[in-house]
Formats: sequence, C-alpha cells, structure tokens
Amino acid sequence: MIAYVNPLAGGEAVRSSARIEGFIRSTRFERPTLVLDTELVAQQFRALQAGLGRAHIHYAVKANPQREVIETLVAEGSHFDAASRGEIELCLGLGARPETISFGNTIKKPADIAFAYSVGITMFAADSEMELEKIAENAPGTEVYIRLLMGTTEADWPLSRKFGTMEGEVNGLLAYAQHLGLKPIGLSFHVGSQTRRAEMWRDTLDRVSGVWNAARDAGFDLTTINIGGGFPAFYGEAIDAPEVYAAAVMAMVEPRFPGATRIMAEPGRGMVAEAGMIAAEVLLVSKKSNDDLHRWVYLDIGKFSGLAETMDEAIRYQFTTDRDHEEHGPCILAGPSCDSADVLYEKRPVQLPMGLTCGDKIIIRNCGAYTTTYSSVAFNGFPPLDVVVI
Repeated sequence: MIAYVNPLAGGEAVRSSARIEGFIRSTRFERPTLVLDTELVAQQFRALQAGLGRAHIHYAVKANPQREVIETLVAEGSHFDAASRGEIELCLGLGARPETISFGNTIKKPADIAFAYSVGITMFAADSEMELEKIAENAPGTEVYIRLLMGTTEADWPLSRKFGTMEGEVNGLLAYAQHLGLKPIGLSFHVGSQTRRAEMWRDTLDRVSGVWNAARDAGFDLTTINIGGGFPAFYGEAIDAPEVYAAAVMAMVEPRFPGATRIMAEPGRGMVAEAGMIAAEVLLVSKKSNDDLHRWVYLDIGKFSGLAETMDEAIRYQFTTDRDHEEHGPCILAGPSCDSADVLYEKRPVQLPMGLTCGDKIIIRNCGAYTTTYSSVAFNGFPPLDVVVI
C-alpha cells in the first residue's frame, strides 16, 4: 500500500485520512461512494482560520453542500458564500445566521435576490450595471462588492473570463451603485482554483491593489476586500500546510489594501477536498490491440458521476489499491458511461498495478470537493454518487 502523506501537513490530517481509508477497506460498497470525515473538515477550518487571522472565512458551499459539512462549519463559526437560493436555504436551515452569508454569484435571478433580502441577506456581489440594477430593485440599500476579472493566473484550474469586470470599469460601477442607493463596500476576485503555492498570488494581489487604491483615491470609501478561494488540496504535488499557506497569503494581503477593515476568504476545495475519499471498483482492463503501448482501465465512476474535474486533466487524483505492492505500469483511465468523452487521464497516463483486474477495489483520494456536486443525475442510468459520513 502507498500511504498518503502530505509531507508539509500535520499529523492530525494524516490520522484522519487513515480513518477514512480503513473504513473503505472494511466496508463493501454496491456502487461508487464518497466517504467523508467531518472531523477533518473541522481541523482544516481551524488551521485555515489560524493562518488567515482577522479574515472571515466564507466557506464556498458549492464545493460540498453535504448537510453534515455545513453543520460542522456552523458549529466552528464559519461564514458562508452562497451561489444560489438553494444554498442560502440550506445554510439557514442548518443554523447559519443571515449576516454570515454573502450572495457571491454575480449572475442571479431577480426573484432569488428578493428572497435573499427577505431572509436577511445584506451582502451581494456584482460585476455589471444590470446586476447592480437587479440588486437595487430587489434588495434596496444593501452592501455590494464589485468582482474583478482576473483572466490567466498560475492556478491549475483558472476561472477564465466568465466572472468579473475589467479594471477600468470598476470606478464607474462603484459610482453607479451609489447612484442606485446601494452601499459599495469593496472588491472581490478569485486567483483561480488550486493555486498550489502562496507566492502565485503576488501578481494578482498587485493588480487588485492598484484598482483598490485608485478607487479610494477617487473618493470611494472601500472597507471590504474579498480574496476569494484558490486554497489548494493535495493531489500529488507537495503543498504547504493550510495554516502556513493562509498566513503567507495574508502577509501579502495586509499591506496591499489600506483601509480594509473587513477581509473575506472563500475556501472551498481547500476546506473539504482532503476530508473525503471515493470507494470505486475496476470494471475492465483491456488493450485495443496486442501491440498497444497502454492498458485501458475502466472504473465504475467517471466524468459524469463525480470526476468532472478530470476535464483537461487539470486535477490529478491519487489512487490506492490492494495491489500497490505489485509492479506498476502506465494506463489510460476511463469511466463506465457510453460517452467517448468519459476518459479521465490519457494525455498523462496513470501508473497503476499491472495485476489490476475486474472487481478490484480502488480508492480515490482527496475527493471531498466538487465530486457529489458535479455528479449527474441518471446519465446512462447510473445513479448519483453515494455519500457516507463517518
């Protein structure tokens, strides 16, 4: 067996990880199942909060909305970043207070804005005039922060051009928010998901700091900077322990945003990824021809049943089997559906035991984020990803 060790993480995380693995090895699963340990979620929250200091953690609910995860984080004192009415209802229903929830999606239905306002949500994100108009009409007088477009960063999963406004448009949007009777309180950005090293934040922070200072020089009393997510999980390449990483980010944030009385951070992956593993099974091992250089290994889980983040092979999951003591060789890894896009890793084949065969159990590590939420409903008749919380 190849033991999982993040060489820069603490012993508690390793012990909790071993508990999940032990549970999977001793349990029979009829279909792919995500096994979550909420104690590891709590440990990760405490470590990130220690590093972030005065910053408020707004957990990105979309990463994993499992009710036990939300309950754990409510008990720990976390705040929440919600992307929809459904996420707001979930958090409120599990004990979160309205003042701890921000509506961070910049693309919202007017009716959902009105609902959020009716239940006490007073902080909204926007990146366009139309979004500000919707907020002003349906949540009058509330606080808004303007999201910046970041474009290309060093993250493994960049967030491209869908969200945010260009730097030169910010002051105009802040002024328009004031004109509409809203309270423009600051800026937000996202450095990109899975930003593996803290120093990768520097250029982005420099850019945002320039916009922040220009806005304050123009007379806007900005008090809130939302640094978004980007906090990494371990996928094979060494990363700093969460407290060390968060502290390094904050050391760069603090001097760059004078006047910021409120700092928000939105970890999602970095909060829950390492709290879960998926119990899966090998369905088939084959070659396309006798002289094929690679085996094909097909699992009972694929892109459409929880592993969507293998798209473009951006996220490199780690695998463990009962045959890890055997000789390893490269393979192309694929899912079970009748869709030719359901190939997980082909550009960079995965090293797996040569003796793998149908029925062998395979454990996919650090899958607590963006697996259940990406799992399709009955594509090809396969059920959504099961979840067990220990």
